[in-house]
Amino acid sequence: MPTETKGRGWQGAVMKLMGADDFEITVTGTEVVTDHYLRLSFTGGGLLARIPVHPTMWVRAWFSSNGSLHQRGYTLVDPDPANDTFDIEFALHDGTAADWARTAHPGDTLSVTVMGSDFAIGEPAPSGWLIAADTASLPAVNSLLDALTAAGDPAPAHIWLEYQHPSDRDLPVHLRPVDRIDWIAREHDGGTLVETVRAGAFDAAGQRGWVALDSKSTRAVTGILRNDYRLGRKGVKAMAYWKVGKPYA
Repeated sequence: MPTETKGRGWQGAVMKLMGADDFEITVTGTEVVTDHYLRLSFTGGGLLARIPVHPTMWVRAWFSSNGSLHQRGYTLVDPDPANDTFDIEFALHDGTAADWARTAHPGDTLSVTVMGSDFAIGEPAPSGWLIAADTASLPAVNSLLDALTAAGDPAPAHIWLEYQHPSDRDLPVHLRPVDRIDWIAREHDGGTLVETVRAGAFDAAGQRGWVALDSKSTRAVTGILRNDYRLGRKGVKAMAYWKVGKPYA
């Protein structure tokens, strides 16, 4: 595991004090999914041998810019614990992480930290899922849907998926026959998705919410699901994937 933490700032120091695990992962392949989406394959450097896999599992990847390191969160795609391999998908926008991904080749390494990634469907199982996401969090959505498929869970999911480019709608979404997806163009800094979710409110008590958008939209949609949809505080799992003005890739 890499020991270099210089340049990670206070976030890196706090995570180290809290016992976060650091790993060095190695690129083994690249795949262009769309003109704005790239998948890289990795060996985990022991990551999957040490950390149990769970749906929506993610790591904090560190990228160098202007003499310091910056973190971005990424979901592990198709993790294979037996071989310690997985993929990471990058939504390509202007930013340090996307620049690194565009030029990555087999043999290149990336430092990642595992801390704070957890998820469980819980009991009793929800009667349905209300999911608000975008192309940055789509890998996590697919991971969740795959877990529901593997469990034979019949509960339907309604997914509001925000996109920025026409080609985003060609991205694979692992829908089951019972699921519904609404593709929503990103407009008004996410306001269109927020108002779409608000307008569809109904008493969804017994269902489960999952939200992963930009920070402002995540707060707004989480509040709507808790209050307008009657899910309550414990009925919604939420995590902001990026901030407006600070691209997620």
